[in-house]
Amino acid sequence: MNKISAAIVEDSRLARNELKELLKHHKNIELVGEAPNVDQGYELIRSKRPQLLFLDINMPEKDGFELLEMLDEVPITIFTTAFDEYAIKSFEYNALDYLLKPINEKRFAVAIEKVTAKMEAKGDDTSSEHKLRESSQIFIKDGEQCWLVKIADIVLFEIVGNYTRVYFQDQKPLLYKSLNQIEDKLPPDTFFRANRQQIVNINFIGEVIPWFNGKLKLTMNNGSEVEISRRQSYIFKDKLSF
Repeated sequence: MNKISAAIVEDSRLARNELKELLKHHKNIELVGEAPNVDQGYELIRSKRPQLLFLDINMPEKDGFELLEMLDEVPITIFTTAFDEYAIKSFEYNALDYLLKPINEKRFAVAIEKVTAKMEAKGDDTSSEHKLRESSQIFIKDGEQCWLVKIADIVLFEIVGNYTRVYFQDQKPLLYKSLNQIEDKLPPDTFFRANRQQIVNINFIGEVIPWFNGKLKLTMNNGSEVEISRRQSYIFKDKLSF
């Protein structure tokens, strides 16, 4: 297996050095960069595209959650924090793991084992294109609630004013991005633009019904009903060889 590229975003130089010392014992992880704050961390992640991110939660000006919100695609994330209250909260974000400072060497090794297992499960799913893959995850913050959502688990995207509603499991939070922005990043084999307002995951289509004026109507597995515009209905039929 190739080395796993990693980045550290942490405001404390001492904590960054501690993580680098711990990483020396794990030759399968290659550190590609470090940053002391969110803005520099954002540029680092955009340029280096690490597979793994060690992220401090409580940083001045912007916190770790705000960094995740800025990213189109979120790496495998291990939160590092001195505050136990944040550690518990991080599970709501679907982080792979969290490490309490000062970081215990054995506890760190367990976290790295989780990373390795997750990477092996994903397989060779890397791409030079800046498009999301089914295994990619995005960060959504709606009010005080936050999620790291795997692209393959999203049923439907829907315009709501300046926001886009994202449907997955029993959740439907709002994402502050336009549908066009999202569509440009989605894997085209999985997602289909049904009309001006909605994009569907074709793997969650439960039923396709002929509708008025040559249109089609979809019933999604979560019960949502989506009407495909006439123009898109022709494309849909061709895509699925109807």
